[in-house]
Amino acid sequence: MVFGNGEQSRDFTYVQNVVDANLLACSAGPDAAGEVINVACGERITLNELAGAIQDALGKQVGVDYAAPRPGDIKHSLADIAKARRLLGYNPEVSFARDWNRRWRGTQHVR
Repeated sequence: MVFGNGEQSRDFTYVQNVVDANLLACSAGPDAAGEVINVACGERITLNELAGAIQDALGKQVGVDYAAPRPGDIKHSLADIAKARRLLGYNPEVSFARDWNRRWRGTQHVR
């Protein structure tokens, strides 16, 4: 179910990026201690683009159900990862736009 027209965007990230950032935080210097740090890809993907990526990965069209927008829902979300880059040396290795389909195919042998 997509609430709204699907053009709202989010900054999706792959779990490996989160693991990498946490490992970097374990060995980060004292400037990182106690800091709140965004971990993400730093790129926006619309929900319609996400639906398209899922359809491409599945190799078939999948219907998307749209409903009225929810009150108070955020239209666009994009994480600022500058602090993670500066304090942790973080750079997301997995980009949704570049790597999602490849990562999806890699899970297909696991059942």
